[in-house]
Amino acid sequence: MRVLIDTSYARRGPSGTGVYVEQIVRALRARAAVEVVDVAQPRRGRPGGGSLVRSAVNALLDLHWLHRGLPGAARRLRADVVHHPLPAHSRGLGCAQVATFHDVAFEAMPSGYGRIWRALARRAYRRAASRSDAIVCVSGHTASDVAGVLGADPSRIVVAPHGPGQVEGVAPPAAERSHLLYVGDAQERKDIALLLEAYAFYRGTAREPVDLVIAGAAAGSAQGARGVRGVPHPSRERLLGLYGSAIALVHPAAHEGFGLTVLEALWLGTPVVAVRNAATEELAASAALLVADAAGMAAQIGRLASDPGLREELSRRGRQSAARFSWDASARAHEEAYTLASR
Repeated sequence: MRVLIDTSYARRGPSGTGVYVEQIVRALRARAAVEVVDVAQPRRGRPGGGSLVRSAVNALLDLHWLHRGLPGAARRLRADVVHHPLPAHSRGLGCAQVATFHDVAFEAMPSGYGRIWRALARRAYRRAASRSDAIVCVSGHTASDVAGVLGADPSRIVVAPHGPGQVEGVAPPAAERSHLLYVGDAQERKDIALLLEAYAFYRGTAREPVDLVIAGAAAGSAQGARGVRGVPHPSRERLLGLYGSAIALVHPAAHEGFGLTVLEALWLGTPVVAVRNAATEELAASAALLVADAAGMAAQIGRLASDPGLREELSRRGRQSAARFSWDASARAHEEAYTLASR
């Protein structure tokens, strides 16, 4: 079976979806149970960044690729299945299609998305949910949302959890645990405001508070906050070092499809303090300290900072819990989806 994977999104800069695309292509090729070919959109400008004109041009280029460029590539390469790593469905493709759904956050937290974007996303997601020959969902609760909210047929859904991000098979460098760590972006659903509130409360009550490091696209949120510093574009090696020297990963997101950075931390033995939601409960369960609000997060940060024994216990539990996940297992589930789609 020849599977064509659209890797366009991985070219748009660091993101959880980009990591997923790169890692699942690598894992599928390593298994060699299906033949994988990948193609990417050849022309697309940088993200809109608030420019309506640039966003509109990119949207038109995306549509042309989805309905003209990608079908042309599929015919030229004689693909049996086309895999869209985000919810999408091409017209006139002539072969089976699989789409991955990471979350339905725009329905769960609509205030975090523009009205026009939300309307377009709702249309694209519903089209993919109803017309895809098989659907990959990254977690059980995302599968429930795709079936319950978008109306997808549950018999066409395959749950394929991610592997541990970029850190599978590696160990963080040994280092003294000296800071708190957040990794990710600053979308509204990530709730950086809750994190900063919790950290300020912790810092105001701790005798010797540790700093908070905000790594990734949300690094600008560190400006002006006492004890907080940003690391905007950490390399893989720098990120490993940040995990390895962190007292805890602090994860304030109110809604997640999976929680890739949480799994990375668990895999590396970094303790996790996270807001309780469907994703963190499914992923971490008793391997993390799950909280309801900023006060709870501040309290648990204080416990971890002052209790090496608790940190060691959570590190052990985290590694044990993370062992359930691998990119090889994710690839096997994707192969199941491709087989389902081609029947």
